Amino acid sequence: MFTRLANLVIRRPRAILVLALLFLAATAGLGVSAFGKLQTGGFADPSADSTRVEEMLDDWPGGTADLVFLIDAGPNTVSDPAVSASGRELTRELTRDSELVRVTSWFDTSSPALRSADGRYALVLADTVAGDDVVPELRDHYAGRRGPVTVTIGGPEAVSLDITDQVGKDLAVAESIAVPLILLLLLVAFRSLVAALLPLMIGVLAVFATFAELAVLGSLTQVSIFAINLTTALGLGLAVDYAMLIVSRYREGLGSGLEPADAVRRCLATAGRTVAFSALTVATALTVLLLFPLYFLRSFAYAGIGVVLAAMLAAVVVLPAALVVLGRRIERGRIPSLRPTSAESTFWGRVAATVLRRPALTAAPVLAVLVLAASPLLGSHFATPDDRVLRVSADARAVGDVLRDDFPGNDAAAMQVVLMGTPDKSAVSDYARKLSRLDGVTQVRSTAGSYADGRAATGPAPTDPEHEGAERLVVGTSLGAETSDGQDLVREVRAIAPPTGTTSYVGGPAAELADSKAAVGSRLPAALGLVAVLTFALLFLFTGTVVQPLRALLLNAVSLSATLGLMVLVFQHGWFDDVLGHTARPLDIAMLVLLVCITFGLSMDYEVFVVSRIIEEHEAGADLATSVTRGLSGTGRIVTTAAALLAVNFFAFTTSGVTFIQMFGLGSGLAILIDATLVRAVLVPAAMRVTGQYSWWAPRFLQRVHRRIGLREAT
Repeated sequence: MFTRLANLVIRRPRAILVLALLFLAATAGLGVSAFGKLQTGGFADPSADSTRVEEMLDDWPGGTADLVFLIDAGPNTVSDPAVSASGRELTRELTRDSELVRVTSWFDTSSPALRSADGRYALVLADTVAGDDVVPELRDHYAGRRGPVTVTIGGPEAVSLDITDQVGKDLAVAESIAVPLILLLLLVAFRSLVAALLPLMIGVLAVFATFAELAVLGSLTQVSIFAINLTTALGLGLAVDYAMLIVSRYREGLGSGLEPADAVRRCLATAGRTVAFSALTVATALTVLLLFPLYFLRSFAYAGIGVVLAAMLAAVVVLPAALVVLGRRIERGRIPSLRPTSAESTFWGRVAATVLRRPALTAAPVLAVLVLAASPLLGSHFATPDDRVLRVSADARAVGDVLRDDFPGNDAAAMQVVLMGTPDKSAVSDYARKLSRLDGVTQVRSTAGSYADGRAATGPAPTDPEHEGAERLVVGTSLGAETSDGQDLVREVRAIAPPTGTTSYVGGPAAELADSKAAVGSRLPAALGLVAVLTFALLFLFTGTVVQPLRALLLNAVSLSATLGLMVLVFQHGWFDDVLGHTARPLDIAMLVLLVCITFGLSMDYEVFVVSRIIEEHEAGADLATSVTRGLSGTGRIVTTAAALLAVNFFAFTTSGVTFIQMFGLGSGLAILIDATLVRAVLVPAAMRVTGQYSWWAPRFLQRVHRRIGLREAT
């Protein structure tokens, strides 16, 4: 297959490059429209009770408001005559605004839930007609100083807008940092300007092709805006990985006396096959994200699979065509102060030899460090994203902080229970009394009255529904949604039988987290099992042994656990929060699953790079020690350089103003560096020394399978 592909590329290199330029122009034109079609949500299970409650409350009077106008009276109170007059005037303006509906204000209702405990703040709630598109205009018109008060706009739609804007800014900042650094490092690695620009060409093609894919999918289904970050990070990173491997093999061919066309044919038969197989393993790891119902995770599968395959096709088709056209001119633009370097690395060869002589002595400290790094994972806690993923300077975050700190009766933190049916008031009253007796419940409000500790209490009742056949109860709680007690309370509320003839649905932050954990947790074993089985099968087809796939899965699990443990220390316990600017809180469960799949796939990427060269030496007749030493000597420089470049690309996202994007960048970058150094340089040779002659073992029936359909790299 790759020989035929090489012959096609050699015959028609210019035609391929022209088609690539036309493809780039078409995908760039379509791809720029992706940003307007992607969404900021996707963290909830669409079939869960909590999601259904949220959808019902969108049209419920007094339900979840799209926008929260926070009125700050400063040194005064909202009852002050001047402040009250200003608040009523703002309320009238908002009521007349054609972009807003269902405006509810403390200055009209005097509801205690809309006034802070100290009287400094009051709330005006409203729903938008056109989603978050109108938030910038509303902020320009209403936010800021208005006489004796200051108005700040928050709420779900404002959070959505702030996150979307932040993602766009973060992308520009990250790429402005990553691209120049990567180009500089490519110059150092390749020693020539022409060669250094080739990976960027592959990256641009892969990124815009995936943007176009997301634009199409965004018109057909829900796609998360955060898929853009993965597209740019993986597109540029994998382009560097694949281009370095192919260009290095091409240069080897030229150095051994081959003509450019023959060098391309040889590098496609070896490195090209490795790149294609590597891309397949990464795409396989990301495919399992499609098993989860959260469209946040599914979106990363769309983007990840698309960008990996696009980078692979560009690397094995477009890049070889460019090499044919360039020929020996690939060395043009050589940096005078940098001497040419061989792909062979004596340093990594010496490291491999040392590890092979003393496997226990060298591997034990590395394993101890990785296990110690993984230990914080045992105390991890989880959450779903809210406004606290933003920096404290963001308007929506500032409003959220005030609601949590100064509005103890704030419905945003309460459980929302919806009864579908037509119960009488006495049945609703009995049900509310039962709920109010649960530990952690402060008050239950219903149309039948308010209750605390099983007794009637003073307090406002929810507004009656607009439609028949539904009843809403607001269950106030003193328990945090992310705490184990808060999660237990969700289960207790759901366990109480609703009035006869009705069906209960429980929503709110705690219920949403419980449902998300259930949606992810119920599918996680199947996802991990599937990725393990598929990866094992692919590695077996590539190596012809069952030992190497098992060793790869075990070492990847160790390095992945270490990375996740470090994420617990940084983002849950607040290490380096003054540097990163994030707020310590439980980990976002969806991002954790995403990090597992991405880092697992990228680890397998380097696994294939190293093992392919070891297999090549083994099939040439070398013994185990020589195969491992030569394999690491031949790939060590490429793997570590590519890993450093890819890590720089991911680390650039730690400048983000969104916490889980910082986690994505830091976690992926650390995982890559751990894998490319400690795992590939130390643990892989040590494990192969331990398995010895059994390193290439497989049952006889599997040996026959491999001889028929194996994917061995050409020598």
